[in-house]
Amino acid sequence: MQFRVPQFIDMEDKVVGPLTLKQFGYILGAGGFSFIIWTFISIKIIAVVLILVVSGLFLSLAFVKINNRPFGDLLESAFAYYTGSKIYTWKQPKEQTESTSNIEKVVADAEKEITVSKVNKDRLHEVSLGLDVLDRNSQE
Repeated sequence: MQFRVPQFIDMEDKVVGPLTLKQFGYILGAGGFSFIIWTFISIKIIAVVLILVVSGLFLSLAFVKINNRPFGDLLESAFAYYTGSKIYTWKQPKEQTESTSNIEKVVADAEKEITVSKVNKDRLHEVSLGLDVLDRNSQE
């Protein structure tokens, strides 16, 4: 019995023509902000410059991908980096005895594994010798 496996599951659905719902929302936002800027700013040269900047930002949010990640993720990461702390400090473990006991436990486990693997190798060697002896007896 054959089953159909879904393809392209990481792609968003095209809702409005060739645009996804998110892209369509960004374009509507760009148009709305452009209308508000054009309406409320009386000096039209400044309004045009602001409209170009805002529309460019919204269109890049809608269509630009950098390293297969949306531009919004890049802006979010950049904002978190610039507003976050730049000082990284090393914090000492809370209990020194606990880490020492953990180290001793790991060393003991490793020694057990070495012993078990050595015993297994010796046992394997004995079995192979037995097979060789049986094989030689059958040939004679």
